[in-house]
Amino acid sequence: MTDRMIHIRETVSGLDIKAPLLSGRAPENAAFFWDYLAEERTVGGMHAMWTGPEISCPIPAAHLEGARYAKPLPPENATLNPQPGDIVLSYVPERMWGGSPNPIFDIGLFYGPGARLLFPIGWLAGSVVAKVPAADLEGFATACGTIRRNGACEVIFSRSGG
Repeated sequence: MTDRMIHIRETVSGLDIKAPLLSGRAPENAAFFWDYLAEERTVGGMHAMWTGPEISCPIPAAHLEGARYAKPLPPENATLNPQPGDIVLSYVPERMWGGSPNPIFDIGLFYGPGARLLFPIGWLAGSVVAKVPAADLEGFATACGTIRRNGACEVIFSRSGG
């Protein structure tokens, strides 16, 4: 385990958890995430349409302009079936999905069983970069369920520890 943690908050739902970063299992993806969070970030979140119990938080392209760490990411600690509490970073190269000229980096907050990383473009392995502690899973799932019912939200990500 690491002393680097990711703090994830969303005020309306009461989401407020800290998840250990899995640097040993997903070193390049965890480094991307940690570097991205050199400053607190607010990212739009919405309940996913295809992947099941997930709050999807696509990183805005503007957040990554000129960032040295915004480069293609390899699948590490990869999964096609995220488990409850998995924080998954997915990378899609530019022009692969809908012809987008920018690569897509998405932070997935998986809160329940039955998740799958099957998209309109096919199966896409994501990298599990952090894990919500078992003791916090129930509250995490409750907050994510509230987000699902409420619709789009703003999720705040920041560093904790490290």
